Amino acid sequence: MRGSRSDLSRLRIALTVFFALDGFIFAGWVVRIPAIKERTGASASALGLALLGVSAGAVITMMLTGRLCGRYGTHRVTVACAVLLSLSVALPPLTHSAVALGTVLLLFGAAYGSLNVAFNSAAVDLVATLRRPIMPSFHAAFSLGGMIGAGLGGLVAGSLSPVRHLFGLTLIGLLVTAVAGRTLLRIQPPSAPEDTTHQPSAPRRPNPRTRGLVITFGLIALCTAYGEGALADWSALHLEHDLDAAPGVAAVGYSCFALAMTIGRLTGTRLLERLGQTRTLVGGGATAALGMLLGALAPSVWAALLGFMITGLGLANLFPVAVERAGRLAGPDGVAIASTLGYGGMLLGPPAIGFMADWFSLPAALTSVAVLAATAAAIALLTRRAAG
Repeated sequence: MRGSRSDLSRLRIALTVFFALDGFIFAGWVVRIPAIKERTGASASALGLALLGVSAGAVITMMLTGRLCGRYGTHRVTVACAVLLSLSVALPPLTHSAVALGTVLLLFGAAYGSLNVAFNSAAVDLVATLRRPIMPSFHAAFSLGGMIGAGLGGLVAGSLSPVRHLFGLTLIGLLVTAVAGRTLLRIQPPSAPEDTTHQPSAPRRPNPRTRGLVITFGLIALCTAYGEGALADWSALHLEHDLDAAPGVAAVGYSCFALAMTIGRLTGTRLLERLGQTRTLVGGGATAALGMLLGALAPSVWAALLGFMITGLGLANLFPVAVERAGRLAGPDGVAIASTLGYGGMLLGPPAIGFMADWFSLPAALTSVAVLAATAAAIALLTRRAAG
């Protein structure tokens, strides 16, 4: 069923809430990592290995989640994964060793990755039904949720222990899931007007050509996520060590990037309606490449901050468009493939930058973000006919 206009509006609101909740909970966990490191007594290297549990758990379960969505429906899987994410975020501060932390982070990462596949798949169905490119608005909600979660976490860090803070996130997550999940479970997943024979969330078996296109969009997601991961981990260090910025100013670097990305996603629907997907991908990749060259090679702090903002605007809509196109081609399995490749890029970015910084310099290493952004633009341009 396509669903009534009111049902589709309620569905859009509910999915937006889940995207925001995902960003809110994840950011709340991230800002307490230093306190949890102190609590567990883990060394820097041991903590780094433990933190890999988040990414490992996500990558391991993403493909399985695509199949679960095909079998049980994206709405049910979204609600179940949101409950699991809300419960698992309370576990890290209860651990007392790096091994135990890594173990619970596997569960947390599995819930986080599975939720991303489930609600992105549900959003793909809604985008197809509405015939409007609203995917960036959902990812803008994730970014806004992350900014609120990080800001709130910073405010309460001095007064609340990690145990109380993250348990509070559990309560908030369960409450929001109960309210938004009730709406989600009452509404049948919509089907696109051109496909009334089955629900979009039904299993699709892509042929080799379709699978190749899905992987192509996954590579665009990888190039985008590489840049996000690199800037999250290395922007402050670049500003402080290479440009002699004060620690407070250096910390603003990633905030500028994240804010610009949020603004870009909030305006993404209008941009896609005006330019179309191919020109949005090509223009976004080219803009991000130029911005990152400025951010990496600029001789002053303020020029670098401007470069980070231009990079955020350029990268903003690449990942949402890539995931949406993969989902349109192959359903939840397509979303899972693109998300897995994207997460691989986020995993690859920070260590790759570190190795290249040792071999050359950190500014030179950061130019790899520009190279991959330009690669994403080139992929979109070269495959525009096949993708169409």
